[in-house]
Amino acid sequence: MNTVAVLIAQNGPSQESIEKALGVVQTVVQYAGTAAFAISAALLAGRRRMNVVGVVVFGVLVAVGGGTMRDVLLGELPVYWVSEPLALLVAAVAAGLTIPLFETGAMSLLQRYDMVRIFDAAGMALFTVLGTNIALDSGAGAVSAVVVGVISGVGGGIIRDTIAGKIPDVLSPGHLYASVAIAGSALDVALLETPLHHSIAASIAIGFIFVVRLLSIHYGWYLPRFTVDHGEHRSDPGES
Repeated sequence: MNTVAVLIAQNGPSQESIEKALGVVQTVVQYAGTAAFAISAALLAGRRRMNVVGVVVFGVLVAVGGGTMRDVLLGELPVYWVSEPLALLVAAVAAGLTIPLFETGAMSLLQRYDMVRIFDAAGMALFTVLGTNIALDSGAGAVSAVVVGVISGVGGGIIRDTIAGKIPDVLSPGHLYASVAIAGSALDVALLETPLHHSIAASIAIGFIFVVRLLSIHYGWYLPRFTVDHGEHRSDPGES
């Protein structure tokens, strides 16, 4: 019996291998979020008729914006893209490739939809969950981790919309935005307390944020918005 236990222990995954696997997943999620935000920025840059260099620079700024805010809040200096410059390359390539892919019609399947918001939803979902997990790993409590995750998730979109001269989605009336990130981040924290593997918990939370965000856009889901008009109070549709 002892021999069997020893064999299982020897053949089973070690703590080190599990940590390496989680590190790989985290890296993949970070680069996927980086690419998604870069593409959303490049598409908006095209709407604003920026030149090619402007599209790439804009894409990079937006792609690393949320992660930069996250690292600054957690005191993780230098920020991640200084020690991992590949993130800048991924953002630049993703933004640059958006131009020929769009011009050649490779993105034609998405042309009937709001592509900026589709890729923004993907970037927000990925960076929200990633930021939440990194905050937890840094020793933050559940509430603080949710706050950091939300800022990480919506930060890139705020930078993108502000530089492009439009009201950020998180502040404009319309659909669920930050509220979805909050719910998804809280879901991630809750799932991490269950026997589920970390990567599965993260995947569920990412899928939740992405799907609910797109459904809110499609079906017009919203939270009431408080407005003041001539001294009167009323609730209007709004994005939160």
